[in-house]
Amino acid sequence: MMDITDRYCRSFHRVLSKRAVLYTEMITSAAIVHGNRDNLLGFDNAEHPVVLQLGGSDPLQMAESAAIGEQFGYDEVNINVGCPSDRVKSGRFGACLMAEPSVVAACVEQMQARVSVPVTVKCRIGIDRDDSFEPFEKFIRVVAEAGCETFIVHARKAWLDGLSPKENRNIPPLRYEFVDQIKSLYPDKQFILNGGLLNHNQALNVSQSLDGVMLGREVCSNPWLLSQVDHLYYGDAEDLRTRFQIVEDTYPYVEAQLAQGVSLGRIVKPMLGLFHAEVGGRLWRRSLSETMWLDSAGLHTLQRALGVVKKTAEQVQVRHDDPGTTFDVVNG
Repeated sequence: MMDITDRYCRSFHRVLSKRAVLYTEMITSAAIVHGNRDNLLGFDNAEHPVVLQLGGSDPLQMAESAAIGEQFGYDEVNINVGCPSDRVKSGRFGACLMAEPSVVAACVEQMQARVSVPVTVKCRIGIDRDDSFEPFEKFIRVVAEAGCETFIVHARKAWLDGLSPKENRNIPPLRYEFVDQIKSLYPDKQFILNGGLLNHNQALNVSQSLDGVMLGREVCSNPWLLSQVDHLYYGDAEDLRTRFQIVEDTYPYVEAQLAQGVSLGRIVKPMLGLFHAEVGGRLWRRSLSETMWLDSAGLHTLQRALGVVKKTAEQVQVRHDDPGTTFDVVNG
């Protein structure tokens, strides 16, 4: 997700889950080949396992950027064939490539020839007004024959004309049955379900015949979901840390990044949704939003915001334990 899952977002998400596979923003192959690679590709070793997500359609350039990504230490390289924005379309990558499976197949072949890490594809179930299953099946067949073993499928098509990227995440109907059907046709390939997944109960229910799920924007707005991933999907012991402890666990990373000159706003922006739907959640978001971009902002800013939420939660707990106690509480 461009401008969202940057290195600071991924580092915070890794505090919440040791096992979830994290993805970079989509980065164009041209930017990697010709741009500032350290700025584009640098990441913290704690982020592993982490996937480099690429956008592009030139097989040789995609192969070169994949090789550079492997040198940087990424665990997997993913080709984005799902983004529907006009800017992506004009650059001939993203969802428009659903109509050119042979191009995606050529990219897969060239990339696999250059790297030893897995090369995967993230796609839609189709584009524009064609609601049939056949074009989706053809896309999967052609790309699978080129050697792709894993597909992450956003289970709704993309309308390349007439809808904004935001509308393309909501208006085209979800067709989870398409993903089940393609898995039945290609049982030896991995299919990971994406799109419209709002909670773990839903994700576990609709993906029973598949190989995994991808939680995207819902995790960014409600990152607490990640704290349950290791237990529910990997069978690890349940994580009993509170949201307050999660924030405190980020302090060493926050201090290290501040020491390198990174603004507090960039570091803690991914944390804004941590107290989503919790007592003090609005106070947390407002307190950070109003102060995190100030030149004077530092670790103390984060600690102060956390203190406000703690105090509010304690006051609400007192009121719950002693209904006769009265005072004013501003909650979330």
